[in-house]
Amino acid sequence: MEMLNWIQELFGKYGYNVLFFGLLLEFIALPFPGETTMAFAGYLSYTGRLDFMILIIVAFFGTTIGMTITYFIGLKAGMPFIQRYGRWFLFSPAKLEKTQRWFERYGSGLITIGYFIPGVRHFTGYFSGIIALPFRKFALYAYGGALFWVILFLGIGRLFGPQWTAVFHLFEAYAPWIVLAAVLLAAMIVVYRFRFSRRPKALSVMGTVKESSKER
Repeated sequence: MEMLNWIQELFGKYGYNVLFFGLLLEFIALPFPGETTMAFAGYLSYTGRLDFMILIIVAFFGTTIGMTITYFIGLKAGMPFIQRYGRWFLFSPAKLEKTQRWFERYGSGLITIGYFIPGVRHFTGYFSGIIALPFRKFALYAYGGALFWVILFLGIGRLFGPQWTAVFHLFEAYAPWIVLAAVLLAAMIVVYRFRFSRRPKALSVMGTVKESSKER
């Protein structure tokens, strides 16, 4: 409750700026409760005190600007900089190794999934720059994941209103698995629609072949 009271006071004093600068600083790896703040901001939009669409825009730009800054720090400064000054950004060797293992397991897709993994999302931008991932590829995963992330947590507060805390803690506990299930479901739908859309074309081609063979 102390954290929520603190966040509420910040919104009372600084409004939407809390979300923008808080998320930007979080992705530079400074301590800020980004997910809790977004869910609470969504709740404030439920009560009519904040505009939901403005929250999405502000949170999206705060997140993506923060991620982009860390990408270019990693790209220009490289691993020696992180190893020497990483402690100032709470970037410990253990967290670096953890991020590297996750990258080896999931590839560039970790940039999107990493938003939902505590202790990983803060460093995927740095690591993407360190390994010189092409910026277009980074932006595709980072910006798409950011949009999904902010809409989801803002939506928890917006949709569930006074019950947002219970839903938030439940989602926070199982976030990686819920997101993975959602991604797999979306992939299955895309594959199914792709195959279904090709089936009429294939049938028409087969019909044309049969007709031509009959004419012969």
